[in-house]
Order: sequence, then structure tokens, then C-alpha cells
Amino acid sequence: MLEFSWPLVFLALPLPLLVYWLMPRAPRQDAALRIPFYRQLVQLHTDANRHYNKSVLMLICCSLIWILVVIAGSRPQWVGDPVQIPTTGRDMMLTLDMSGSMEARDMFLNNTQLSRFQVMKAVISDFVEKREGDRLGLALFAAHAYILTPMTYDLGTVQRLVEELEIGMIDESATAIGDAVGISVKHLRQQPENRRIMILLTDGINNAGELTPVQAAQLARTEGITMHVVGIASDQFAQRSMFGNRPGALISEIDDATMTQIAEMTGGRYFRARTLEDMVEIYDELDRMEPIEQDEQTYRPITLLFHWPLGAALLLSFLLALLALPAATRIPAASRQTTQAKTPASGEIV
Repeated sequence: MLEFSWPLVFLALPLPLLVYWLMPRAPRQDAALRIPFYRQLVQLHTDANRHYNKSVLMLICCSLIWILVVIAGSRPQWVGDPVQIPTTGRDMMLTLDMSGSMEARDMFLNNTQLSRFQVMKAVISDFVEKREGDRLGLALFAAHAYILTPMTYDLGTVQRLVEELEIGMIDESATAIGDAVGISVKHLRQQPENRRIMILLTDGINNAGELTPVQAAQLARTEGITMHVVGIASDQFAQRSMFGNRPGALISEIDDATMTQIAEMTGGRYFRARTLEDMVEIYDELDRMEPIEQDEQTYRPITLLFHWPLGAALLLSFLLALLALPAATRIPAASRQTTQAKTPASGEIV
């Protein structure tokens, strides 16, 4: 549908006519012209007719230029049909364990031994890809906790950063779960209420930092942040040998009781992932629990059209200049004819 953003500009259309009618006319000064020969009189009459036709054409061009400029000034635009746009109300902070125990290779895919860290990256990368429209952030922790990515809608960047994570990026000698939750809460508290989610993934027990997990969970509850906790570790560590995989000693233990407590304190849930399949199911469940909300919002695409009448006015201006150019070039020729007319030929009487 064609619309004009500034329709009042059309009130300027009759402005040239008002100027023509209301402004006083310039005094007309006619000069006497001596034409000694009839042939020259006929020629001047023909030139006058041509000049009149050209003047009419120039007047039409000027009128069209003015109309096109007024149309361009009214800002015409084409408004398309309403389009539904999905919006969400979710701000999610992914808080990931980067301690050395995450290198334990106790996960398997098609009889291929994988580390917990490899499984975490693969599953979280897929989870991020599904959160189109949500705002995500990344927090990393081991002996200390850091914010890697503030809350952003740029899921491509978040996914790329997840794929680039490597054990050893931060001090991996300990696991500061409480501090990780605390720094995530500090970042999430700046976001709107009732829209804040934290997903904590760890494979160990809190053994470093200033805050305990329970203290950090109390802060999250005070700020209205829902925290889901995912514990990733197999019950037994499988060791490869020439006779296949065999059970080995546990690499780390997870404090299931504390993880369950801090999740329930904030209204969230605790999940235990012992296999790759468990991790996939857990993140599918989280995706269902924290769905992408779609509000009833629409927008109508707008295409600006002012450049079309403005371009046409510019082309007509060039045409007008071309029409005016021959009239200017005839002035010297007319002057020469007048001079020749004033010089009588031999035997002629003026």
C-alpha cells in the first residue's frame, strides 16, 4: 500500500501559481526594431513560433519538475503486509566448568571414547543454535570464575566461542562453583526480572572460591534467578585396553545432594548426565522447560520510494537545460543578422 509520511507537503503544490499571480509583473520594455525586408520579417515570425512552442515545452517541464519534487518531499513509501516476528523473554547465562577433571574420557559415542569437555561443547553448541531469539551469555570457571561473553542476541558469536573453548584457558587446578554462580548472578541481576535463567554445568565438588554454592544460590533466589544444574560424570571411568573398554577408578565425584539443593532453592532442577545420551536428553528437556516465547508482535516492511520522483525530477532538469541551450547559442547569430541588416547592400536605398 502506497503511503506518504508527510502529506502536508502537497500544500506547496500551488506555490508557483501563487507567486505568478501575486507577485507584481516586471515592467516590459520593448525596443524598436527596424526590419527592411519582408523576407526577414517572415523568418522572424517563424522563429517566434518556434520560440513559443519551446517556451510551452519548458513550462511543462518546469511544472513536472516541481510536482515531482513535492512528491519526493512528501516521503512516499510502500508499506507491505503485516509480518509476524518472534520475540522472546529469556536471558540465559551458561556457566561452564573448565576444570582439569573435565578432560576425563568417560563418555562414548559409537564406541569412540570422548572426554566430558568434548561432549559438553557438542551438546551446548547444539543447544545455543536452537535458542534463536534468546539472549545468551557465557561464564567460565575453574579455580576462578570469569564472564566470557555478556548477554547478547548474537548466537553465532556465542556458538563460535563455545567451539573455541579449550581446557587450560584458565587456572584448572580447582573448582569454584560458588564463585561461578555468584558472578553469573551479578551479571544477570542487571537484566529484566522474571526472564533470567542460569544453566550451570559441572563435574566436581566446590573446593575453591569465596562463596559456597548454597550462599550463591541464596543470592540467585533473592534476585529471582532460576538455576538449572547439570552434573556430568560417569559412575565409573572406562579405560581402553587391547581387550576393549574396562571400568576404572572414578576421576571425580559430584556432590549430588548440594547440586540438587541449590537448584531447588531457585526453582530449578538438577540433572545428572552419565552418558552422552543423558546429556542430549537433558538439554532437550531444558529446551522444553525454557521454551522460546513468541509474543503477538508484528511489523510491516517499509520500502522508501522518494528517490524515484527525485531522480525523475533530476532527469527533467537536464532536459530543461538542453532546451534552454539552443536559445542561448542563437543570440550571436541573431546579432550578426541584425548587423548585416543595418549594412545596406550596394545600390540599395535605406
